[in-house]
Amino acid sequence: MIGEVHNVHWRELAEMVKAGPGMVDHVVADCPYSAKTHSGHDAVPDAERRAQQRAHPDSHGGGGNRRAIPYAAWSPETVGEFVGAFSAVTRGWMVSITDNVLAPAWAKAMEEGGRYVFAPLPYVHVGGRVRLSGDGPSSWTCWLVVSRPRTAEFSRWGTLPGAYILNGGHERLDLPGGKPLSIMEALVRDYTREGDLVCDPCCGAGTTLLAAKLLGRRFVGGDIDSSHVEIARERLRDTPTRDKLGTLALPFGDRT
Repeated sequence: MIGEVHNVHWRELAEMVKAGPGMVDHVVADCPYSAKTHSGHDAVPDAERRAQQRAHPDSHGGGGNRRAIPYAAWSPETVGEFVGAFSAVTRGWMVSITDNVLAPAWAKAMEEGGRYVFAPLPYVHVGGRVRLSGDGPSSWTCWLVVSRPRTAEFSRWGTLPGAYILNGGHERLDLPGGKPLSIMEALVRDYTREGDLVCDPCCGAGTTLLAAKLLGRRFVGGDIDSSHVEIARERLRDTPTRDKLGTLALPFGDRT
C-alpha cells in the first residue's frame, strides 16, 4: 500500500495501515474544517462570488476554489475519532491544518492520546479570503495543531518555525479546500525526514503526497472522493523525485 492513494474513508485507511506496514512515521493532513467555516465559505451567492473573483483575481489562489465545498464539515467528535485511530498507528509527528473553531478539539484529542501538544501555529496566506461578501474581516489565517510522542527521540528534533506565511498567489489546484504545494512542502520538510513514511488520510488531490514524493519521502494517502483520488494518482505518476541536491531527476512543470 505504500506509495499509493486509496479511494477509502480515513477509518478504512487506518485499518489498512494497521494490517499492512503496521505504523506510519508521521501524519500530515488538511482535514475538513468546522461547520462554521464551511457555511461561511458557501454562503456567498454565485453571482456575487463571481463578481468578487473578478474584482480580486489574486484572492486565495485566484479564487478558483470558491465553489461550494463538496465534503462534510467535521465536529469535535469526528476530530477525536480521527486522532484516536491514527495515534495508534503513528510513531512520530501529527500535523493538522484546521480552523480556529476546531483547533482546541485537535489539541484536546492529541493530548488525551498521550502526545505532547504545542500551541497552535498560524498559517497565514496573505490575500486569502474566507469571506468575499465584504461584511467584515476576511481572515487570512488557518491554524496548525502539532503534536509528537513524549519520547527523547522526538524531543531532540530541533527548533521549527513558529508560523508559516505565504505572500500573494501560490500554486494550487482549482479545487475546494486545496492548499498550495509550497506550504505542504514546508510542513513535510520540517516534520519528516528523508525516507520516512508520510500519511495523509484526507489527501484530496494529493498535494501532501506530492510534496512527500518531491522531498524523497515514502507516502500513503486516502480520500473518499474518487475523482480527487484519480487527480492525485495522475499528479504522482507525472512527478519525478528530487535528488539529494534538490534538483529534479526529469524535467518537471508544476501541474498546479
